[in-house]
Amino acid sequence: MFDRKIILENERVMIVPFSLEYKDELKEIIFDSSIWTYMGLTIQTDEDFDTYITSTLQEKHNQKSYPFIIIDKMTNKVAGSTRFGNIHLFNKRLEIGWTWYGSEYQGTGLNHACKYELLKFAFEELGFNRVQFSADIENHRSQKAILKLGAKQEGIFRSNYIDENGNARDDVYFSIVANEWEKVKKQSFKFRESTKI
Repeated sequence: MFDRKIILENERVMIVPFSLEYKDELKEIIFDSSIWTYMGLTIQTDEDFDTYITSTLQEKHNQKSYPFIIIDKMTNKVAGSTRFGNIHLFNKRLEIGWTWYGSEYQGTGLNHACKYELLKFAFEELGFNRVQFSADIENHRSQKAILKLGAKQEGIFRSNYIDENGNARDDVYFSIVANEWEKVKKQSFKFRESTKI
């Protein structure tokens, strides 16, 4: 999958590989402290931003994750970023996460449209058996959004990550598995058609 240029699209969103081409547009929306409250990092300076760009591209180069740029088709502007991570090809599982949106794109339905394309690709194109999600135990907004996708809550991973202040944080984990996907697709999503290039 790392050799593929994955582009996913429906009437609401276009999802393209993360690249330096979008650096300036990302910079316009990324300096918002509310985005990073539960992300385990903070981006406040140009140096923070450059580190984020470099580390994201390096993760893809090292085949640790496949990051994407999210484009809002209603405005034709970059709205944020997401990625496939914790990828286990042999066990056919991955995690969708590291997702953030500029404040004007939050709560607009864009995330739901984006997650549909990512889930559809993971199950129907890659043939994965499991897609998981996680959210900080205090990030109730993200937990509700994940449940709205049709994912099932599995449990709490205690001290699962270290935040930007050095504190150990708990995560709530959710998943959708392959034999649930068709039912989830019909019940949780309005988006039915996607175009892959």
